[in-house]
Amino acid sequence: MSRFTFKSLVSRSLRVIDRIGAPEPVHAHCDIPCGIYDPHLAQIGALTVIRMNQLIDALPAQPDAASRHSFVRYTLVKEEHAELVKREVRVIYGDYFKPEHADKYPELQGLVWKLLKGAGKGRQEINMEAAQQLLADLHRFAEIFWETKGVATKKQPSNQAVGGEIVVPA
Repeated sequence: MSRFTFKSLVSRSLRVIDRIGAPEPVHAHCDIPCGIYDPHLAQIGALTVIRMNQLIDALPAQPDAASRHSFVRYTLVKEEHAELVKREVRVIYGDYFKPEHADKYPELQGLVWKLLKGAGKGRQEINMEAAQQLLADLHRFAEIFWETKGVATKKQPSNQAVGGEIVVPA
């Protein structure tokens, strides 16, 4: 004996309608509405990796309990933000960029690879030089992103304790 519910009634009704006139396929080129993509968050993530390196480097050579606790917290934040960089770059590269962008910017695929590897290094190491390189590579990524939208860019101070610059629309 089958149980007749509202859900089954709706499901059966929709199947009948589909047989009468099958729905046409729908196509979309991205997961979210265009215009939401922005490399800003990735740049903030890289600045945070740099800042955590600065704070770790400033810890005393002979740590006490408080500085050990700070070291663990700084390391956790550094790793989280390096992973944020990776996620943001993957989403923009995978969902926003199109084949014509890769044709126009042949460096793009290599740059993305370098960013993903650099963010991984940012997670694994206390390495200021690598963190600075990650930010520099993100600057180029942001410039390419905005160029594909026909938007000029400029570098401006981050106005954060870390210092550094970010690439923004002009």
